[in-house]
Amino acid sequence: MTALSEPLRLGSGAVLPNRIAKAAMEELLAVPGQLPGDALLTLYRRMAAGGAGLLLTGHVMIDRRAVAQPGDVVLERDTPLEPFRRWAEAGRAAGGRVWMQINHPGRVVPKDLARTTWAPSAVPIEAGGLSRMYPTPRPMGERDIEEAVERFAVTARRAREAGFDGVEIHAAHGYLLSQFLSPLVNRREDRWGGSLANRARLLLDVVGAVRERVGTDFAVGVKLNSADFQRGGFDTDDARDVIKMLADVGADLVELSGGSIESLATAGAPADGRTLAREAYFLSLAEQLVATSPLPLMLTGGIRRRAVAQQVIDSGVAVAGVATALAIDPTLPGRWLDGRDAPADPPRTRLRNKTLAAAALQSVTSRQLARLGRGKPPATPCSPAVALLVERLVRARRRRGYLKWHASA
Repeated sequence: MTALSEPLRLGSGAVLPNRIAKAAMEELLAVPGQLPGDALLTLYRRMAAGGAGLLLTGHVMIDRRAVAQPGDVVLERDTPLEPFRRWAEAGRAAGGRVWMQINHPGRVVPKDLARTTWAPSAVPIEAGGLSRMYPTPRPMGERDIEEAVERFAVTARRAREAGFDGVEIHAAHGYLLSQFLSPLVNRREDRWGGSLANRARLLLDVVGAVRERVGTDFAVGVKLNSADFQRGGFDTDDARDVIKMLADVGADLVELSGGSIESLATAGAPADGRTLAREAYFLSLAEQLVATSPLPLMLTGGIRRRAVAQQVIDSGVAVAGVATALAIDPTLPGRWLDGRDAPADPPRTRLRNKTLAAAALQSVTSRQLARLGRGKPPATPCSPAVALLVERLVRARRRRGYLKWHASA
């Protein structure tokens, strides 16, 4: 049996001190200029002190024109690096490793942030009442695709220059690279669409370009859906084949998750009706992938207890990713490594609308992260409805700042 405290050596030579990772969360704490500021530094020092062997940042955008939320951090060719150096130092303060998750949202950019969005095809988002918040995307041309690959590579290289130990390329949750993988969103008839090999081409090109730019001794991970949880979408058999392809282009680790804005699997509302467990949501799918995976796998989604984290590792998964539970109690990894259980009960809501309920619960997590970033102790989660209202007010302020910065830039 592999212990949670056992180190993991990756193909690049990078070593994770233990098998617990802080998974990426939407921190939404960028300061003016879409930079990491004091709140993120404080948050990451606290997360590092918690004992996780790997900290994954919330997604950092590769293109200032395309952010999923106005509180997102952006790292481009001309972005000042010093704030990122301080962020990396904060994440490494307790001896763990810190990777920057890098992302392009594709069509998942609200209308109030961008009038034009990119996607493989002109397929609008279908998410009930939320659909009207997003414009119908413009299909990407060859030059757009080449630019996206270059932007991922540039951001990865700059992350290395800033002192991060690795990057994780986000190809899950319905963002751009995930959109290309999905036969529901990618309806192209050229070399970027059709067969799985064609739909995976952009992701593979991105990983290859990143590996070439950062060198062989820098960790490169990929976040991939174990399934989209939409009928006719990207599924577990597709994930199995893509993982094998990723091994050939230099990836070190694949993190498995699931769902998208159209299928809120991590909130317990998959669009295809499949029942998810209340803990370790995607473990049954991960177990199907472990046996054939040439790469170590990380599993994220609903892990809140030591026994569940150990169950994940016992299944053959290499790393247990913990997200929302660390917003409630960032000291969990250290206690789990000492053999003590310390569960973190998730917030609940009575809101009946699934989309609204998911947004409210996400708002609770965002408010908790903001509290930790102010140096305050964890607190009993506030009402999800109250958290949602507060988060909307905060977002409005951040939106004004982002649009002003974007216009001046």
